[in-house]
Amino acid sequence: MATPRLQQGPGKSVLGIGQRIITIIVDMVETRVKLAVVELEEEKANLFQLLLMLGLTMLFAAFGLMSLMVLIIWAIDPQYRLNAMIATTVVLLLLALIGGIWTLVRARRSTLLRHTRRELANDKQLLEDDDR
Repeated sequence: MATPRLQQGPGKSVLGIGQRIITIIVDMVETRVKLAVVELEEEKANLFQLLLMLGLTMLFAAFGLMSLMVLIIWAIDPQYRLNAMIATTVVLLLLALIGGIWTLVRARRSTLLRHTRRELANDKQLLEDDDR
């Protein structure tokens, strides 16, 4: 014989409907947030391209300033010219190395709404587990 099913009552079905509505709302919000994240990542890529263009502009300006520096060093007395060039080269290369490392560290730390996406996934998982 089949065992009789337990009666759930009207309160249980209302709670189930409420949970489904909340799950649907969270899914909708998650979709909107994901769309916003995609758009923000596109803007981040555009900003990165602009920064690269700015970097090239700065590089050309640096070459111009280097040419000016060569002219100035050329004006120094010939016996001190080599020392001045060595000191200038070492200082500029060290500054470039420090700036490059600093830029790479900052670029790798950049994440967009990482914690928000993780929390939305946790909320969705909790609501889906309660629904089953």
